[in-house]
Amino acid sequence: MTLSILHRVTGVGLGFGTLLMAYWLIAAAAGPDWFATAQTFVGSILGRLILLGFTASLMFHFCNGIRHLFWDAGKGFELSTARASGISVFLGTIILTVATWAIAYLVRGDL
Repeated sequence: MTLSILHRVTGVGLGFGTLLMAYWLIAAAAGPDWFATAQTFVGSILGRLILLGFTASLMFHFCNGIRHLFWDAGKGFELSTARASGISVFLGTIILTVATWAIAYLVRGDL
């Protein structure tokens, strides 16, 4: 039940994160001054924490969505399987989030 509620919460969070990405893209199209302002915010500690939360929400929503697809097919309802898949969702979220950020920093040359 908790993971299903979190699935909905992360869906709402993804909506807000998408607004931030839209702001960043609009600022890029508006010109260098607007883009510099957007980059300053996104590059700040608060901006990076928001982006980290957005990434974690995206990965959780993805992993739990796969779990829901199995449920839609009628599989994984046994208590032991449901618990194992719930743990897998959390582990997958952590692994995918860390991997995404590590790759992003490697590409930027910051690691």
